[in-house]
Amino acid sequence: MTTLQTATLGGGCFWCIESAYNSVRGVESAVSGYAGGDTSDPSYEAVCGGNTGHAEVVQVTFDPGQISYRDILEIFFALHDPTQLNRQGNDVGTQYRSAIFYHNDEQRAAAHAIIKEIEDEQIWPDPVVTEVVPINNYHEAEAYHQQYFKNNPQNQYCQMVLAPKLAKFKKTFAERLQD
Repeated sequence: MTTLQTATLGGGCFWCIESAYNSVRGVESAVSGYAGGDTSDPSYEAVCGGNTGHAEVVQVTFDPGQISYRDILEIFFALHDPTQLNRQGNDVGTQYRSAIFYHNDEQRAAAHAIIKEIEDEQIWPDPVVTEVVPINNYHEAEAYHQQYFKNNPQNQYCQMVLAPKLAKFKKTFAERLQD
């Protein structure tokens, strides 16, 4: 029996990242939340205000027998622009920063290795600004944020931003999606 592992990733708005990971084979769950800040019980409103230090994150629980941490990171870097400091598109602030919150030394090493590869291969024209820091102060987001895209497909943000991004993701990673 394989022991499940956890990855915690921040790549802008958590709705898109959570929705993408919840469609990947080997992912048991992807949960929207907040991490990396000082506030002990953050709310969405407080995090969006930019004063808690928290980033919007997705905590991914996965079966390493079906998907590796490396694969989790490859998907992560395909879902957002890791060269934008404290923003993703029109979402601006430290709460939207690109971050890998590692849970152990192996994850830390894997994160640094893939960032080095991305930079060596010059995949992006600008340097990667993704922070790699130990997980701290994680809190699950409010219930209405969980599976937001699935539950709110007619929302204007979902239609204009998330739907096209997820369509591209599903085309690129078709072989990794759940049946």
